[in-house]
Amino acid sequence: MIKEIKLTSEYITLGQFLKKESIISSGGQAKWYLQDNPVLLNGIKENRRGKKLRPGDKLEVNQKTYELR
Repeated sequence: MIKEIKLTSEYITLGQFLKKESIISSGGQAKWYLQDNPVLLNGIKENRRGKKLRPGDKLEVNQKTYELR
């Protein structure tokens, strides 16, 4: 199942996304989370918490798929 995420701005960073979806509880945890857990952005492993996510991107986190709109 793909969860659609509607952006209210041009982009959101990967760290902000993780916090918004309650995958992490604070922005400071993003670095450590990305080191220990595989995150795929459009099928490619991504570990930069400042990576900009834009509409059309697909993200796989914790065996869940998200599509940004």
